[in-house]
Amino acid sequence: MPGLGQSDIAGKLAEVRARIAAAAKEAGRDAQAVTLVAVSKTHPAAAVEAALAAGQCVFGENRVQEAQGKFPALKAAHPALRLHLIGPLQTNKVRDALEIFDVIETLDRPKLARAVAKEAAKLGVAPECYVQVNTGDEPQKAGLAPGEADAFIADCRALGLKVAGLMCIPPVDEEPALHFAFLREIARRNGLAGLSMGMSGDYETAVRFGATLVRVGTGIFGTRQAPA
Repeated sequence: MPGLGQSDIAGKLAEVRARIAAAAKEAGRDAQAVTLVAVSKTHPAAAVEAALAAGQCVFGENRVQEAQGKFPALKAAHPALRLHLIGPLQTNKVRDALEIFDVIETLDRPKLARAVAKEAAKLGVAPECYVQVNTGDEPQKAGLAPGEADAFIADCRALGLKVAGLMCIPPVDEEPALHFAFLREIARRNGLAGLSMGMSGDYETAVRFGATLVRVGTGIFGTRQAPA
């Protein structure tokens, strides 16, 4: 059912927020410690407007080019809006990304870290960054190998990057809790409080394992629309 209406999106948002709150309560956590990132990729600006009208201010996009076409006007009209890049970032798109995104969740290799640090200095911005860890060591998936995480985090800090936390996307055929616990341990030993983990199918589990960001798209906006 592509293209949910404004009231549908508001209802979905309320449902997701309630489920986050229940999962947080079960884990003995404050629901306010969990930020919902509404993943609006492939959905039109009107869908984002509907979510904004329902009080949602944090959004996630996978592609720099799509965000450039959708969010400048939205950000100008809604100063509280914060935009997260949750898809892979090519080094030749870093400047464009830093001009539109507030948070980069997919830092995963030295060349990219150096490019982000260089362009951020030129632009005079200090984006929050999350290091993406490929917790399942899946060859087809972006993200840093777990064994390389500690050294990479140290290198990012040495570059002056604001490393806020870690991000992961567990393998679809494995128990996500194991990966969430693994990511939490890497964050703990590196003194990182931020954990971006959990999507539409497993965000409640992620909250129980300490997620501070959960990325929910289909659960809010419905089935993804085919890119133009």
